[in-house]
Amino acid sequence: MSSSRTLPPWSWPFLSLLLVVQLWAAHVIAFFSHEYAHSFTAWLMGWKSNPFALNYAHPTLKVLLAQMGIDQNVNELPIFASGHGHDAALIAGAGMVVGNGLITYPLSRLAYAIAMRRNLRGWAMFFYWTSVASVGNFIDYVPVRIFSAGGDMSSIERGLGWSPWTLLVVLGIPTTCTLIYFLVRIQPSTVLWLFPHSAARRAVVVLLTGAALWGFYGAAGLVDGGPLALRMSKFSLFILLPVVTVISWFGAQRAAAKYS
Repeated sequence: MSSSRTLPPWSWPFLSLLLVVQLWAAHVIAFFSHEYAHSFTAWLMGWKSNPFALNYAHPTLKVLLAQMGIDQNVNELPIFASGHGHDAALIAGAGMVVGNGLITYPLSRLAYAIAMRRNLRGWAMFFYWTSVASVGNFIDYVPVRIFSAGGDMSSIERGLGWSPWTLLVVLGIPTTCTLIYFLVRIQPSTVLWLFPHSAARRAVVVLLTGAALWGFYGAAGLVDGGPLALRMSKFSLFILLPVVTVISWFGAQRAAAKYS
């Protein structure tokens, strides 16, 4: 990653490779922070003996690239059966709230600010993608999986005795505020700072951001979550992805016009 005090002389082949590596690494960090937050919470509450013992799945290309099949390895059945539904709810909520909300997102913003002050543009771009992965994990669960019959959101609802609508309000408000701030403030200022003299490179970052948020994380319901999650993911993929990406691009262009 660049430590130059001037704009990095990244060629398109180098930038393409850097983007692939950074996007993958950012997802890995956000994913494992999420799963370990579940696991450590279960361990701290006495429901697991080893907090590092995730279900790592059989190593395949799919597992390596997207970590699909790896999970927290927490058995909720005895927790609910023993009448400790609140414990199960806390464990289920820890992934999104603690792992991504209190760890990866704020730390990625802090690291980005430090990298920006030191003009380390390669590192700054990486921490931007870590922020994207963190916000993506919010969308992945709220609203996509709020109405699912199983999974983390369902465990929270069952453990606390909440309806999906109650959980949608409780988690949906901070998620919406974070997403709006990210799209309106963080994204345009970041792409402008990274590539002040290259509209094409700014466009690539905006496009990849939209693809990650709406085409990858927002499409989680295509894999599991039930009929409503499936419809939400289709809406994310076919409506939000193109519409929000275009709006974001115009926002980045307006920021660039003010800068120039």
